[in-house]
Amino acid sequence: MGCITVTIGIVCLFTLLWSVNGIGVNWGTQTSHPLPPDTVVRMLRENGIQKVKLFDADYGILKALGKTGIEVMVGIPNDMLASVGGSMKAAEKWVAKNVSEHISSNNVNIRYVAVGNEPFLETYNGSYLHITLPALSNIQSALIKAGIGSQVKVTVPLNADVYASSNTYPSGGDFRTDIFDPMLKIVKFLNDSNSPFTVNIYPFISLYTDSNFPVEYAFFDGNATPLNDGGTLYYNMFDANLDTLAHALQKNGFGNLPIIVGEIGWPTDGDRNANIEYARRFNQGFMSHISGGKGTPMRPIPIDAYLFSLIDEDEKSIDPGNFERHWGIFYFDGQVKYPLNLGTTNSGALIPAKGVQYLERKWCVMKLSAPLDDPQVAQSVSYACGRADCTSLGYGTSCGNLDARGNISYAFNSYFQKNNQLEDACKFPNVSVITKTDPTPTVGNCKFPIMIQPYYESAGRRFGCGQMPLPLVSVLLLLLLTVVQL
Repeated sequence: MGCITVTIGIVCLFTLLWSVNGIGVNWGTQTSHPLPPDTVVRMLRENGIQKVKLFDADYGILKALGKTGIEVMVGIPNDMLASVGGSMKAAEKWVAKNVSEHISSNNVNIRYVAVGNEPFLETYNGSYLHITLPALSNIQSALIKAGIGSQVKVTVPLNADVYASSNTYPSGGDFRTDIFDPMLKIVKFLNDSNSPFTVNIYPFISLYTDSNFPVEYAFFDGNATPLNDGGTLYYNMFDANLDTLAHALQKNGFGNLPIIVGEIGWPTDGDRNANIEYARRFNQGFMSHISGGKGTPMRPIPIDAYLFSLIDEDEKSIDPGNFERHWGIFYFDGQVKYPLNLGTTNSGALIPAKGVQYLERKWCVMKLSAPLDDPQVAQSVSYACGRADCTSLGYGTSCGNLDARGNISYAFNSYFQKNNQLEDACKFPNVSVITKTDPTPTVGNCKFPIMIQPYYESAGRRFGCGQMPLPLVSVLLLLLLTVVQL
């Protein structure tokens, strides 16, 4: 609806301005064929996205973000926590190289350092329990010593499993008993250093792990039966989850500690509930939910959040589920998945990446003459899927309706594309062939993608898929191509 009066117009303008500053995106890089950083940064700017959260300190990405004004949260991976937490010198060296240098020489707007990523997950069995706070403290001290402690703050993105409710209601919120003392020390440190608490909230995971979870409660349409917490009604899981944290902080004397939602989103493939319809509904609902700046019942203030994520990542671990590689609001090539209005562009529509270079229009498929019961087929499919990405196959997925030959062809093509269409990558014994006829089905959302051109960062990085074992001739060809390109 348009703004009708001057008064409402001011409110609408305030809402738009707030949304520009209030929504960010996670930019992950666990992909075999990354888009060039300059291409992604242009996409961020054209979409009016003013905040980005990184999981490491990639030099090329930070350089591309220079002089853009985009606010950056740069990350320290968990496997570096022991180093920076155990040595002040190591912390100072990391800050000098990955923060100070980029701020001073390239004018990168680094605002936060994310020290670790969900280090207290129960699956880590306490591996980072006693090193996270020292790492936080050392990095903060290094920032202060570098003269940027007031500009750049530390935080630690935590999974929502670090807190729970004793009575299933938000008002019963408190920190997990097995990590209670370390959590309180971290919260106190964040409070004393004027740093925010960062939490990742995923209603999708609740739906994925619990078949009895009420589907409507994951969304923001107001169709769910509300949770009545002493007269406070919660119509969606996000508000209830965030307020559980707010109660936990208040209960322990830190009710005013700022909260950042470090990750929130919905995947589009890899599970029956991970689809484009649900992802659009969730992300658009979330944007509408926070656009007025009203916050949650416990914290009626604007919500600072980062969507998870910007682009699909085909090399993420699928241990949590096949959906892990499909969180992006854009496909791997920066193309738009579904309509989504972030409130940051004049058109209200997402703008795709420009100038993306693709490989030749050809695919690797199963030979029509090859019988399905050929003993080479199962072995070849297993090999291809184990080294490429078959997460779009299976029950309830985008390519879940393919027949047997379609499934086999999808697996072959995934391996072929990930290996830059090298001829040897389509030499599954007597069962595969290269074709220039697009095997993508004419109906549904299933795609047989063509890979983008490899992005060359340096002589030390040829292709993102360089870890994949290939025949010797293919390896030599890769090396030859690299020399030619460089």
